[in-house]
Amino acid sequence: MPRTSTFALNNATLPFVLALADKGLEAGVGREPASARGPHVSKGHVTYKAVADSLGYKFKEPALALA
Repeated sequence: MPRTSTFALNNATLPFVLALADKGLEAGVGREPASARGPHVSKGHVTYKAVADSLGYKFKEPALALA
C-alpha cells in the first residue's frame, strides 16, 4: 500500500511541480488557481490565512504577494 499511495500522490502533484519548474513561481502559480493555494510564504509575506492566524502574522493574498 505505501508504494501505491506514493504513485497516487506523485500523479496528483507532478503537473503542478512541472508548471512551476517550467514557468517559475509567479507564472506557474498565477495561471493555475489551485496552485495559488500552495505557497504559504512568498517574498516575506504569509499567504495562507490559517498559518498567518495561528502564528500571529499578517495575512496577504497570494496574488498580491506574488505581484
